[in-house]
Amino acid sequence: MPILDWMTRGDDVRAAAGVPYRLLEVVPALDGGDGDAANMLIRGDNLDALKALLPYYKGAVKCIYIDPPYNTRSAFEHYDDNLEHSQWLAMIYPRLVLLRELLAEDGSIWVSIDDNEGHYLKIVMDEVFGRGNFIVDVAWQKRDGPPNDRTIASIHEHILVWGKSRRPGENRSRAEELFNLMPRSDKANSQYREYPDPEGIDPRGPFRKIDTTANGKGGRSVQSLIYPITNPFTGEEVYPREGTCWRHNCEEMARLQAEKRLFWGAKGDARTPMRKLFLSEAKNGMTTSSVWADLAFNQHASRQIELIFGNKASFETPKPEELLNRILHIASNPGDLVLDSFLGSGTTAAVAHKMGRRWIGIEMGDHAETHCKPRLDKVIAGEQGGVSEAVGWTGGGGYRFYRLGAPVFEADGHIADGIRFATLAAHIWFSETGAPFTGAADTPVLGVHNDVAYALLYNGILGDRSVSGGNVLTAALLARLRQTSGWDGPMTVYGELSKLGAARLAEAGVTFKQTPYDVKAR
Repeated sequence: MPILDWMTRGDDVRAAAGVPYRLLEVVPALDGGDGDAANMLIRGDNLDALKALLPYYKGAVKCIYIDPPYNTRSAFEHYDDNLEHSQWLAMIYPRLVLLRELLAEDGSIWVSIDDNEGHYLKIVMDEVFGRGNFIVDVAWQKRDGPPNDRTIASIHEHILVWGKSRRPGENRSRAEELFNLMPRSDKANSQYREYPDPEGIDPRGPFRKIDTTANGKGGRSVQSLIYPITNPFTGEEVYPREGTCWRHNCEEMARLQAEKRLFWGAKGDARTPMRKLFLSEAKNGMTTSSVWADLAFNQHASRQIELIFGNKASFETPKPEELLNRILHIASNPGDLVLDSFLGSGTTAAVAHKMGRRWIGIEMGDHAETHCKPRLDKVIAGEQGGVSEAVGWTGGGGYRFYRLGAPVFEADGHIADGIRFATLAAHIWFSETGAPFTGAADTPVLGVHNDVAYALLYNGILGDRSVSGGNVLTAALLARLRQTSGWDGPMTVYGELSKLGAARLAEAGVTFKQTPYDVKAR
């Protein structure tokens, strides 16, 4: 597969692995609503924040939406969007690598971008997420008319969409298999009508007429699908029109005829019947096209922000809530986890909250507190802008506010002072199993993965820092770990020291790893 090259590519491809794990520090004074821990508003650099989330949320995010800087060579108030092309690629690549790690196997990532970097982004994301997992390039109409300063002026942006993986032999990603249809529109339902025939109105209700023939030109004609059928009203044998063939084989056509699913016209004298597709049999929703020209525009989003904050939008191009509503409707369900690591004005988190999704939003700088937090607080209070009425939003819920703290490891790889048991436990579990840590972190035995139990003796988790009962593995302590966990199989134990020799550890089925030396910093 072709790859994109730029000046610092080698360093940028490896950059995600070199990002240190940092603490996520709760700031209770800035929590919103009921402080629901399922929702996280994080202030800090998104590269560091994404790495900090890995031990807890790897493979757990159902839908990622990001609206990164577009590199438009114009300075925004809150973003330096004037980056050289290679710098922009250096910024986006390691973030995409970490986002892929966080994405669920049946999840999808949606990225808003324009023509300045969109085509380069497609190549980079094909590399990171796999070209075979690409789903669609959605063209979203962002304004109602072209600006007058160009002969041909763009009025749309791209939303590039990838899944995480595909099942063997499938031509769609696992995410696309689970995408939700859009609600049926009145226009779509109006195509179904009650058409009378010589026997009257069909009691099964309104139907849509579907062609029973297929184009037979260009070598697509199938001889076995050219056969006569009998018009039940005239007794005449009819064939498919010249240049066509029937869509169905003889047996299927006979079944449709027997079940009166062929429409022969109001007088019953049609020479080519149409198949009846009843409204009662139609799909509960509609397929979404790749051109979205029926949603709110950027100026509507600016107005939404103005109504919320009482002044003009502080962000140059906020996205309208209707756009995120459609994306989240297609790609997720209530209770699913949604992530936006370029939170901006907070639209993704606001819409996810109103739609009953769990969410994580990451934003750097003061406006995580001055813009995102006030907006989300208003959502919790029941603000009625954007999609509130459409989704029946009346308020409620909450979120926890986090700031990025110190690195978990020092520059030499040793565990930093002040690291709590729960933090190190999550890191060790993740580094050993590759899975997010979901335990309570209130006992030394963290859990069992692939028939191996993992335990951590650290920070006096047992309430005793002495050699006999603290962070040093002894025969008595091993017996205690076995008894309290109920696990007698293979076990990996991290601790300051082991009093058991290699032979005794092997006999007990225990692998001992010494902290801090055997704890992987990356």
